[in-house]
Amino acid sequence: MSRSYEDRLRRVVRYIHDNPAGDLSLDRLAEVAAMSRFHWHRVYHAMTGETCADTVRRIRLHRASHWLVHTDDPVDVVAARAGYDNVKSFARAFRDSYGVTPLAFRKDGLPGTAPLLLKQGETGMYDVEIKSLPDQRLAGIEHKGAYPQIGAAYEQLSAVFTSRNLWPHARGMVAVYYCDPSAVPEADLRSLAGVSVTDALDIPDDLQESTLPGGRHAVLRLKGPYTGLPSAYEYLYGAWLSETGEEPADAPSFEMYLNSPMDTAPAELLTDVCVPLK
Repeated sequence: MSRSYEDRLRRVVRYIHDNPAGDLSLDRLAEVAAMSRFHWHRVYHAMTGETCADTVRRIRLHRASHWLVHTDDPVDVVAARAGYDNVKSFARAFRDSYGVTPLAFRKDGLPGTAPLLLKQGETGMYDVEIKSLPDQRLAGIEHKGAYPQIGAAYEQLSAVFTSRNLWPHARGMVAVYYCDPSAVPEADLRSLAGVSVTDALDIPDDLQESTLPGGRHAVLRLKGPYTGLPSAYEYLYGAWLSETGEEPADAPSFEMYLNSPMDTAPAELLTDVCVPLK
């Protein structure tokens, strides 16, 4: 792992450890990591194997375990110091983690260390290139909800392009993903089912017009069914970024579909996963 990414991870873990009752939101932790809010959580999850929320909970409870054993502070004071609004939620979280109540742990507890977790085991290997991509003008329909269900938005988009004879202006299918599915509830995920179009197209009012800025991008080409995309993202945001030291820009990732499941076997599908770089 590059020192740059190791330093970011350690800086964030140290900040959580030192500020258990402070602002530990994703936005704040991204600031501490000095990384784009679009990508920080996905990078963290890919490199450590746990979400930022998991780490916050683990470290808060670890600090609380020390205070229970080494101080005489009442449990409600320990709960507040650990960032919990009330004793009931603290006690439930503590029991889930340690298997006993805070008072029982105070009597018999022997807290250990809270190490920085780094993901163990092998990850798949993929071909990744750094490419300079042009600006892309998109006509699309927003999708809210589970990413694999974006096909419903594409069905609507296809109907508009077909009924209005807009396909001559199409240059490719592009999906833009604005949220990290490991950090945002499924119902709140936002994405755009889009078609890259020519400048000559007068985009209908009922379609959303947007522009994907060009520039340096990490491009991972996946060959195979779309079910392989999560593993591809994990490799790109984890092993590849840490090995190269490259840093994502403050812009969402997107996918370019080079063929279609309508006329292509799953094993032959080609998808370019694109992450903007600084």
